[in-house]
Amino acid sequence: MQNNQIYITFGLYLIIILGIGIYAYRSTNNFDDYILGGRKMGSFVTAMSAGASDMSGWLLMGLPGAIFLAGLSKAWIAIGLTIGAYMNYRVVAGRLRIFTENYANALTLPEFFAQRFPRQKKALKIISSAIILFFFTIYCASGVVAGAKLFQSLLGLDYSTALWFGALATIIYTFIGGYLAVSWSDTIQATLMIFALLLAPVMVLLNLSWEEISQALENKSALTQIPYSNWLHNVSGIGVVSALAWGLGYFGQPHILARFMAADSVQSLVKARRIGIGWMFLCLGGAVAVGYFGLAYFTAGNIALDNAESVFIELSKQMFNPWIVGIVLSAILAAIMSTLSAQLLMCSAAITEDFYKGFFRKTASSLELVWVGRLMVLVIAVIAMCIAQDPNSKVMSLVSYAWAGFGAAFGPVVILSLFNRNISSKAALWGMLSGALTVVIWSPLMQYWGWDDLAKLYEIIPGFLVCSFITITSSVFAPVNTQVAEKFDQALAEFNRRSRA
Repeated sequence: MQNNQIYITFGLYLIIILGIGIYAYRSTNNFDDYILGGRKMGSFVTAMSAGASDMSGWLLMGLPGAIFLAGLSKAWIAIGLTIGAYMNYRVVAGRLRIFTENYANALTLPEFFAQRFPRQKKALKIISSAIILFFFTIYCASGVVAGAKLFQSLLGLDYSTALWFGALATIIYTFIGGYLAVSWSDTIQATLMIFALLLAPVMVLLNLSWEEISQALENKSALTQIPYSNWLHNVSGIGVVSALAWGLGYFGQPHILARFMAADSVQSLVKARRIGIGWMFLCLGGAVAVGYFGLAYFTAGNIALDNAESVFIELSKQMFNPWIVGIVLSAILAAIMSTLSAQLLMCSAAITEDFYKGFFRKTASSLELVWVGRLMVLVIAVIAMCIAQDPNSKVMSLVSYAWAGFGAAFGPVVILSLFNRNISSKAALWGMLSGALTVVIWSPLMQYWGWDDLAKLYEIIPGFLVCSFITITSSVFAPVNTQVAEKFDQALAEFNRRSRA
């Protein structure tokens, strides 16, 4: 009976999400609607969608699992992410919204790069789209892995079967509804996520006194030699810097930047920042608390946990009645679906807008592009599922690699394209390539040379620095293109005008 209650709640959530997809399908009239929702998203939807698409399954599985294994030393990641998200809203959001509209109403990041740096238009489209496809496919695989582990725990399925259940849940409504479905459902999903993340640690505190929690953690620390309450345990200077550097990734994440591009105004983004950062602070704090208090709860009860990344799932089953468990598990699926759907949509946009329309079918109708986009959602999802076949895959490691790739390849170019009128097209192209390549080769190269400490440095740091250095220094020696500079000045003037409105 208890399992039936969980299944009913979980099933109702899936029905609601599918209903949103069907409704969004009827509201999707053209490719602009399918990719950016017609640029008419308000501040609340923008904030919730940006937050939910950012905080994937790693928020409810990867981060609590890391805290469960290593203690508060892993919480530096949450600090870095909060700072990075805030700076992304402050530095990038408003300008990107206006600039993409002024540069031929660019619907995707590759299209914006192509319009902003016209002398390398084709090369930038190809390279940036290829980077998106490469790293997003890996990122999508992390969502598929998280979904598989959730359905495996919920239904008792083998990993391969659970893989299909988790993937299909997201593919169906992304395929049908596009950006409108993703954004509207993200609002529900973000609400579920914050509810679950705040409820779980509160319930632990209601079941165990602070003294019992402290004693359990002391006993566990004595057994494992890991001081779980120490923020600096087993964390070198490189470790702290690497954790904080997660914040750099925000400046280059296409699925998050798309939320800024889709906002209805600059003023909406100011409100969205306040809502989004508040939501993010509570969610990250809740995720850290779930891992930390979950460790105390399972230690005090002498309960074994085979997979650290399932701490939130198992904690929910232990503490809540079946109806609440269904809601909490829906929140985990919400986190997975919100990010995976956004990633699938960005991959679809890169192929459809930047390859298909850009090079093969320039005269393609809007309806044709929508259906090609839907087909590409299916193709990328199948590839991601192939990558996710290994049941030992870790959500956190897959997310970490893809996050670094986008942050290093796109982050510096996005910032410089919005603030420096004299960045040259070739500099943007070579900077983007060098950032992505640095992320791929950094760790193997450092290990090959025997520099093991540097091999532990998060790849986003050297990648971001290399991309910035090459983009800036290459532009110093390049002649200023008068037309490109004038176009930049026009976009900047429009941003200043709308900001004051």
